[in-house]
Amino acid sequence: MRDAVIVEAVRTPIGRRNGTLRGVHPVDLASDVLRTLTERAQVAPELIDDVIFGCVTQIGDQSTNVARLAVLAAGWPESVPGVTLDRACGSSQQALHFAAAGVMAGQYDLVVAGGVESMSRVPLGSARAVGEPFGPRVRARYQRDSFSQGLGAEEIAHRWGLSRTRLDEFALESHHRAMAAADSGAFDAQLVPVEGPDGVLTADEGVRRETTLEKLGALKPAFREDGVIHAGNSSQISDGSAALLITTSERAAELGLRPLARFHAGTVAGDDPVIMLTAPIPATEKVLKRAGLTIADIGVYEVNEAFASVPLAWEIETGADHARLNPLGGAIAVGHPLGASGAILMTRMIHHMRDHGVRYGLQTMCEAGGMANATVIELIDA
Repeated sequence: MRDAVIVEAVRTPIGRRNGTLRGVHPVDLASDVLRTLTERAQVAPELIDDVIFGCVTQIGDQSTNVARLAVLAAGWPESVPGVTLDRACGSSQQALHFAAAGVMAGQYDLVVAGGVESMSRVPLGSARAVGEPFGPRVRARYQRDSFSQGLGAEEIAHRWGLSRTRLDEFALESHHRAMAAADSGAFDAQLVPVEGPDGVLTADEGVRRETTLEKLGALKPAFREDGVIHAGNSSQISDGSAALLITTSERAAELGLRPLARFHAGTVAGDDPVIMLTAPIPATEKVLKRAGLTIADIGVYEVNEAFASVPLAWEIETGADHARLNPLGGAIAVGHPLGASGAILMTRMIHHMRDHGVRYGLQTMCEAGGMANATVIELIDA
């Protein structure tokens, strides 16, 4: 039976909104990780069967199939195709699932999965300016005109009894962990420096080294006047890209590639689209069952920090070890470039597992519409 292994994983530094990466076109941003991916793996681009990229807001600079255009911008042969998909925040995690499934099924021998999002150039909500995405039947079914992730995050905090103080403590911890990881060189091997008109970005730009609980406590709630969710305990609007190279163990040996990790199990789950952000909980249960593992078997968990209430509620429900949850910090500290975040988290997790000899890693993230992907990977030679 064919397996799927990840042989290389790279990412750009994450740029803050209107920061250093604002002058870099998303097609060029994506091409940087593609070019670096094959250079570091020492694989000829013409061997790539497909490039599967996630991108959420596919309008303007991110329209017309970013994946294919990135292939051309990278200077790869015109014979290499590309496809762009949207499963909201989980788009590039889903790209990995599709790539792994294609490899295991024999449709691909060597494939790239990744994602890109330039939220500075294509702002969140841009697509809604030209139409109504929900349609009358969805609005009628749920008796509402729109769905708010922020209000969903507030409802999660209420249901799981998460105070403003607890959320802010988690946010501060995210910054501290991200700072510690960056200062220790944990990200050095995975980063692709990006040169643009505003300079070269070599490190994640969003970490606030001077933030404190007092500063976080002074921020006004963003969604309810008496709420607990605010800009400081929510993910940052950001720019970034990442890519992973997937093949079989057999093909890796033929090409002289060293597999980093094996795709062990993957799934996707749906949940209440109104509260919207709880699906990582059933997705985790589902993927652990599929993998034949328990939460205690997992050495690191990457749960996307869309809002602080999301990973904290997940932790309560799963009984996960807090020390293993987002040990490198998360989107609260470094940002959440929507379509790229799944591949960025996976890249960070793989390198962390290699650095620390962690056998199993689990990644999950909430997605608009009340969905979540969940992935278990296994370190090879752990």
